Amino acid sequence: MPNSTTTETTPQQADGSLSHGLKQRHLSMIALGGVIGAGLFVGSGSGIAAAGPSIVIAYALSGVLVMLVMRMLGEMSAAYPSSGSFSAHAERAIGPWAGFAAGWSFWVLLCTAVGIEGMGAAKIVHGWLPGTPQWMWVLLFMVVFCGTNLAAVKNFGEFEFWFAALKVGAISLFLILGALAIAGVLPGTDAPGTSNLSDFLPNGGDGLVIGLLASVFAYGGLETVTIAAAESQDPVRGVARAVRTAMFRVAVFYVGSMAVVVTLVPWDSKDIANQDKGPYVATLEHLGIPGAGQLMQVIILVALLSAMNANIYGASRIAFSLVERGQGPKVLARLSGGVPRIAVVTSSVLGFVCVLLNYWRPDDIFKWLLNMIGAVILVVWIFIAVSQLLLRRRIEREAPERLVVRMWAFPWLTWVALAGMAAIFVLMWREPDTRTQLYSSGGMALFLAAVGYGWQRLRAKD
Repeated sequence: MPNSTTTETTPQQADGSLSHGLKQRHLSMIALGGVIGAGLFVGSGSGIAAAGPSIVIAYALSGVLVMLVMRMLGEMSAAYPSSGSFSAHAERAIGPWAGFAAGWSFWVLLCTAVGIEGMGAAKIVHGWLPGTPQWMWVLLFMVVFCGTNLAAVKNFGEFEFWFAALKVGAISLFLILGALAIAGVLPGTDAPGTSNLSDFLPNGGDGLVIGLLASVFAYGGLETVTIAAAESQDPVRGVARAVRTAMFRVAVFYVGSMAVVVTLVPWDSKDIANQDKGPYVATLEHLGIPGAGQLMQVIILVALLSAMNANIYGASRIAFSLVERGQGPKVLARLSGGVPRIAVVTSSVLGFVCVLLNYWRPDDIFKWLLNMIGAVILVVWIFIAVSQLLLRRRIEREAPERLVVRMWAFPWLTWVALAGMAAIFVLMWREPDTRTQLYSSGGMALFLAAVGYGWQRLRAKD
């Protein structure tokens, strides 16, 4: 087998030294909240500006792909709960080099994302308090959420539960108000009909492609729930239930809110693409909702802080799992009170280094770093699909009772998902703005795969 150096473990043994303080309600909200971030509230505006009303199709297509990926990941994570999630599954299915490449690529992505989210949150607070320096707020947020993750894991779970609850409540209210406005029963509004949908593909197929690429990366974040499941009170049932409920709800939130925006507001409205407003604020202001801009800024701030909290957690657990499997410096695997605190601090510090790089070298080093992580999530999804193809047969043969969650129409839909990922790579290569990201992310993944393969060969000789 390609992973003869990997030791199979039972779900009870996997990462048994970690704490198990997360409850089912925590997992459910982590699954929902992890993907509802600033990318939806603000970043989706650029996709609408490119694709027009067809952005609904773009989000629906990418949503189907994400649901397939999460179903595959849910199947493997329910069978083998691990804080390493897809990294541990790739090692078990393909070999240590695959787990090494997938895990450390994702770790770099999460650490960089922590810094980016910190800068976004600091910009909002700086707008409220212009006399204060932005770096001070970034540092404060880093300290707060590093401290949250240094404490017992249930503290992280509680923070994420309430953060996610606020985001879910906000987007649910938005959908309700939007539906009422579309029906013409919201006071002070008239039903828009289909007037804003008449020019469905304003920029042709190229615009739809740009919107599709923007929507794919907006869905990133759902993977965190399978990382957190290993520290829940019942990992097998927890991840199975969270994945099942989250996939469809997230699709409704994303596709539904895009449909509301493009039905109520002209797609070429300058406010939609304005990064200081975004489509949600533009829609609420169009409806004459008082204080909409200020309210959404608070929601976006919460979304950014929630993402910081979740990404520090995810990065520390991925690093812990990699090191525990002999694929990194042992110091990162030291536990204190069931928490890998050195891994938490390291991940937080690297996040702050990314912030400093943005201030010191925004035009070269920081831009290069952003390009390097641009397509990492697609690399991770490919590892997930290939791992599921290989592991499913093995589980059916050796331990069929572990198949608590099953991939739909296996193996056909797994192959459909892989074909979809290949198509996205081709589309990225066609677009000048994303081609650099494709090359940079692919280069990092190949480098880490080579390092992991070398490490695997050295271990095999010992």
